[in-house]
Amino acid sequence: MNKLAVVTGGNTGIGRAISLAFARAGYAVAFSWRSAPEMATSLVDEIELSGGRAHAIECDVGIEDDVINFFEAVLDRFGQAPDVLVNNAGIQTCAPLLELTADDWEQVIRTNLTGTFLNTREAGRRMVADCKAGSIINIGSGCNKHAFPKLVDYTASKGGIEQFTKVAAVELGPLGIRVNCVAPGAIINDRTKREAADYEGSWSRITPLRRIGTIEDIVGPVLFFAGEASRFVTGQTLWVDGGVFTQANWPQGD
Repeated sequence: MNKLAVVTGGNTGIGRAISLAFARAGYAVAFSWRSAPEMATSLVDEIELSGGRAHAIECDVGIEDDVINFFEAVLDRFGQAPDVLVNNAGIQTCAPLLELTADDWEQVIRTNLTGTFLNTREAGRRMVADCKAGSIINIGSGCNKHAFPKLVDYTASKGGIEQFTKVAAVELGPLGIRVNCVAPGAIINDRTKREAADYEGSWSRITPLRRIGTIEDIVGPVLFFAGEASRFVTGQTLWVDGGVFTQANWPQGD
């Protein structure tokens, strides 16, 4: 029986790269999606043409009934609980605190933080019922620990994921389930390309490794947390940021 990886928001961006990486590593892959249905279809086709198994299911990760139905559909399709869950789905708004709308706040918190909780709970229940160990990997951000202006809702959600990861690791550890977090730094993708005219150049200059991250840079750490190499690691956050969130804001410059 193949191992099964579940990826939320798995059809685009970082989630797509993670889904493909698990398929290449021999996992069957189930992923949820909420937008870009053509990308979901093309990803399933790409995995299956390479001899893998994949299933795409439309799901709003922040709605309880959607998430429950998603995991029931995964169980029906593959006949097993997931071995790995990657909580990748997330959204971001940009507005000063005093101008942020309640609707935007609720949407970001519901998708990023509530979505992580609901998917972890449902995956964890099925892992336990299937009498298997499991690994849950939450995708965080530099916002896990740093205050980013105009991202108060996003920062609150990612800071919550940091603490959620720790509590979930403590509670689920006795059940054989490990929970960790991968926190990317500045990563070049379709969204970040739109954030600034020189997103890559501006972040490369202040990153100790002197380059920006790529989507592929996230894949290795996720596979590490999923596999046997990290079997005694839980409750941890791995910063995949080229050192940018480690260095101090040093006034003397270089």
